[in-house]
Amino acid sequence: MADSPTNPYARAGVDTAAGDLAVELMKASVRATHGPEVLGGVGGFAGMFDASALLGYTRPLLASSTDGVGTKVAIAQAIDKHDTIGQDLVGMVVDDIVVVGAKPLFMTDYIACGKVVPERIADIVRGIAEACSATGTALVGGETAEHPGLLGPRDYDVAGAATGVVEADALLGAHLVQDGDAVIALGSSGLHSNGYSLVRHIVANAGIGYGDNAADFGTTWGEALLEPTRLYTTPLLKLLEAVPNGIHSLSHVTGGGIAANLARVLPQGSWAEVDRSTWTPSPVFQVLADVAGTPIVDTEGTWNLGIGFLAVVAADRADAAIAAIGSQGIAAWQVATVRTGARPEGEFEEGAKGVDGGAVRLVGAYADGAK
Repeated sequence: MADSPTNPYARAGVDTAAGDLAVELMKASVRATHGPEVLGGVGGFAGMFDASALLGYTRPLLASSTDGVGTKVAIAQAIDKHDTIGQDLVGMVVDDIVVVGAKPLFMTDYIACGKVVPERIADIVRGIAEACSATGTALVGGETAEHPGLLGPRDYDVAGAATGVVEADALLGAHLVQDGDAVIALGSSGLHSNGYSLVRHIVANAGIGYGDNAADFGTTWGEALLEPTRLYTTPLLKLLEAVPNGIHSLSHVTGGGIAANLARVLPQGSWAEVDRSTWTPSPVFQVLADVAGTPIVDTEGTWNLGIGFLAVVAADRADAAIAAIGSQGIAAWQVATVRTGARPEGEFEEGAKGVDGGAVRLVGAYADGAK
């Protein structure tokens, strides 16, 4: 039934015709992520993936992840720019799967909004689909839900879930980490999708508008803060091929910062001191800290400060790993060494996110003297 003033659902604020148009606008982008393993096309009640692709595994382990983008979407809504949020979502969801060494198979997304604006929804899904293609992930389904009265007409939130697979004997994790392993940092593209409640608090308190020019960035504040999350899945899968058996564990630096997330992938009894002098935090972090009048070290439990991923690598393979990552256009460098002996005195981050892992702290001063 077409929506009209006599349609009770339309009078309640739900425009099903707009939802149908949004699906039509996103179809081509979604189909572009489909290989022969995807069955059923777009619009079914369930996405289908041919699991016979797993028959070549000896003992396939399925890995799953779910996440959202968080309050970064508020900035996208403020400046009406929605074509990068989808990449943020894929980065938050799919890049968690590669942490265990898994190859992503498929993903689904969910968009809740106050009012369906077909072009806006299509922009979001197009970004998701393009990032799925970049990570080798099929976008097999999703849902757009209109919630008038719960969300404002310009409001929306996005979430997603993905599934991947890894051979059991190729599983990465703390069980492989040894004394003397090198901890390699992979550079971030900026804030990624974490700590935006703090970002928005700083910007609001400073009286800055997202449309205001940000001289430090050569663009507006909103555009600078929407820099999309770097995608690490494909580079890391290539790293695993380039340095076989040399990569022991991986850590995605998201909420909680560098120390907390590295501690999650180290074994109990081990420790590492991340040397701040090995890098300079990306400019966006220093600018925000300066605007807030806050020492940058006080944000270490919130922002990634220029490190998006960490790889724990066998000591004799560290140079090879750094070269392999660098060849893919991502800055990489050693920031720490894992130790299992007596731990130095002082406070370490432990028990992060409920994991009884290792202990980590940041030490020294940043390369440019940032404090």
